[in-house]
Amino acid sequence: EVQLVESGGGLVQPGGSLRLSCTVSGFTFDDYTGGWFRQAPGKEREGVSCISNRDGSTVYADSVKGRFTIFFNDARNTVYLQMNNLKPEDTGVYYCTAGRGLNLDGRDFFWWGQGTQVTVSS
Repeated sequence: EVQLVESGGGLVQPGGSLRLSCTVSGFTFDDYTGGWFRQAPGKEREGVSCISNRDGSTVYADSVKGRFTIFFNDARNTVYLQMNNLKPEDTGVYYCTAGRGLNLDGRDFFWWGQGTQVTVSS
């Protein structure tokens, strides 16, 4: 059974940092792209970042470039999202996903976690 379980969300002040983790079972990221999407209240889901299983290439949304970093663990069963210099507009539910391709189009991803809440507020 395929499972993706996110952790690491929480409440943080502007300028702070969080590291999100997504541990998977039933597959590994040896064969799939890993990604993170988010959904803010009242807004559509948007792609945040993804990383290639083939060569480690990464893609970031313009809004997070220079602040967020995506990476795998050595075992390729966990994908992380290191988030620095967080802003209130980063608030939302963050979803881990796995799929094919290397872009932030949600249609290329077919396994999803349940999400973890990130709130950036003073």
